[in-house]
Amino acid sequence: MMTLGLIALIAGAASALMFASIVSGALISLVLFYLAPLPLMVASIGWGPLCASLGGIAAAIGLGALFGLPYCIAFAVTVALPAWWLGHLVLLSRRVGPVAPEATTEPPAEPELEWYPVGRILLWIAGFAALTTIAALLTLGTDAETITGTLRRGLMRLLRTADPQTSGEAGQFVDALVLIAPAAATIVAMMTLTLNLWLSGKITATSGRLLRPWPDMMTAELPPMTLVALCIALAFCFTGGLLAMVAQITTAALMMGYALTGFAVLHTLTLALKSRTFWLGSTYAVVVVFGWPVIAMVILGLADAVFGFRERFLRSRQPPPLPTS
Repeated sequence: MMTLGLIALIAGAASALMFASIVSGALISLVLFYLAPLPLMVASIGWGPLCASLGGIAAAIGLGALFGLPYCIAFAVTVALPAWWLGHLVLLSRRVGPVAPEATTEPPAEPELEWYPVGRILLWIAGFAALTTIAALLTLGTDAETITGTLRRGLMRLLRTADPQTSGEAGQFVDALVLIAPAAATIVAMMTLTLNLWLSGKITATSGRLLRPWPDMMTAELPPMTLVALCIALAFCFTGGLLAMVAQITTAALMMGYALTGFAVLHTLTLALKSRTFWLGSTYAVVVVFGWPVIAMVILGLADAVFGFRERFLRSRQPPPLPTS
């Protein structure tokens, strides 16, 4: 128990320091800030969710004592809570195999375990990304006009600091940024949470602390009702006000979920290609460099959800059944 507590404190202290580094204003602090959930996620997956919860509580209390209650709440909502819950889901399983031997002379059979699906974990990540973005925007105001006005003034202040001779065209640019800022922040939160969870899984697997087999990422798919939720969120995007802003954030999070499943579809559909590594590497490079081609991955993920491309492809690769005599 003392070892568990010590690991929890170390992980919590590391996460708190990485989270608080943003106050320095240094460029490297932005990277550390986005990687703040990583130590707690490693603790949660390698030593259990209790370890992450203890570390997260200690870190939140420490940040609250040093920087005030807002930092405490922000850390708890955006770092500690996702790290604890996602780590819990990674280790969540249920028995699906036999639990008792068929005959008394046989040794006890190892029960087969079904682990929590990767697609549902992606859906939880999308939920946390939307939650943290909405919570961040609500700190700027309680209605859409106040939030957009605060965002616009902040961006204009940054532009004037960089270039005192700011023209009217800069105002139009800022207006465009304000419109896409909530969705962009959601996408960043979604990608950083996914990256943190993947890195924590790799770290625990390398150290031998991962208690589950590494999942097959090519099988990742979102639950069927996610498509219904996406359609509802898209419809509310045209209502206006704070409701439309929340709907845009939700839509962006779910779209990124389908983009990630789109990459899983791409990995599956290219299994038969001899130059598969080249095409996959080129696709990732284009998406990382330009950004907007991720729309193609969203379309691919949505198309697979509707038409089942992966299932059809894998079925066509199976050998035909042997003829019966």
